[in-house]
Amino acid sequence: MGKPQSDRILGLGIDAGGTETRWALSDPAGEIVAEGTVAGLSALLMAKPAGREQVHATFTHLAREVLEAGQPQRVCAGLTGFGGDGNVLLGWLSDLLDVRLDAITLCNDIEVAYLDAFEPGQGYLVYAGTGSIAAFIDEQGEFHRAGGRGVMLDDAGGGFWIAREAMRRIWRREDEEPGAWQDSPMAHAVFDHVGGSDWSFSRAFMYTQERGEIGKLALAVAMSAGADPSARHILLQAGRELARLALALVTRFGERPIVLSGRAAELHPLIYEAMRAELPPGLKLDKRCARPHHAAARMAARPRN
Repeated sequence: MGKPQSDRILGLGIDAGGTETRWALSDPAGEIVAEGTVAGLSALLMAKPAGREQVHATFTHLAREVLEAGQPQRVCAGLTGFGGDGNVLLGWLSDLLDVRLDAITLCNDIEVAYLDAFEPGQGYLVYAGTGSIAAFIDEQGEFHRAGGRGVMLDDAGGGFWIAREAMRRIWRREDEEPGAWQDSPMAHAVFDHVGGSDWSFSRAFMYTQERGEIGKLALAVAMSAGADPSARHILLQAGRELARLALALVTRFGERPIVLSGRAAELHPLIYEAMRAELPPGLKLDKRCARPHHAAARMAARPRN
């Protein structure tokens, strides 16, 4: 984080995902003057009392860090799982940050991520984090999507999906040949991550952890890809699934450049390579490190007419 900023107008950008929540402060010229990271969250947590407490606690931690760096005048927050009903969230952010309600904008995290990659109408963003989605904001500002239906339904190619595929393969093989995991570098990496090779450890991890924590298991899969064909196959399939999302938008809206972004996309080169191979040669594909919290901060700090 940077030093406290009290002598200039600042905009706060928030990018809240399942794995972590990133924030940044920007001045009107677009300079990022401070940034930080707190625990992940999802707007879907607001459906239950315990989830609401978790979101409020994360916002409280975030506000404490932000105000140590500077006082924002406006806020732009992108939240995974956000569907438009944000009155409670707006009230919390307003109170915790001492910012007027009408100076706070809430949207889906992917809208912010798209504007980090493209101007409206320019191209398609395929974002692979804990989940996966392809996004397009047209010239009129309308948001279009393919995928992003949640990890319980799909989100193929994202971190949660990679973790689940690894677990599924490991335990199916154990059904057929108990003890086979000992010959699998991927199984060793996965079991090290969850705490042990007994089914009870896998069960507890998959059914009690938040989706963002489960998504982090994809790191173990990527680490073992050099030594385990099963891990490589999962990563290659992840890339193919992400290509499918991009092609869905290409079919609907025509050919445009594509950007692949997100933490899962950065797990291993095989993901990009498989996606590139699955797309027609004429389609431009770039991979970029996502900084949507910077884009949100600059939008918040931008002078208004």
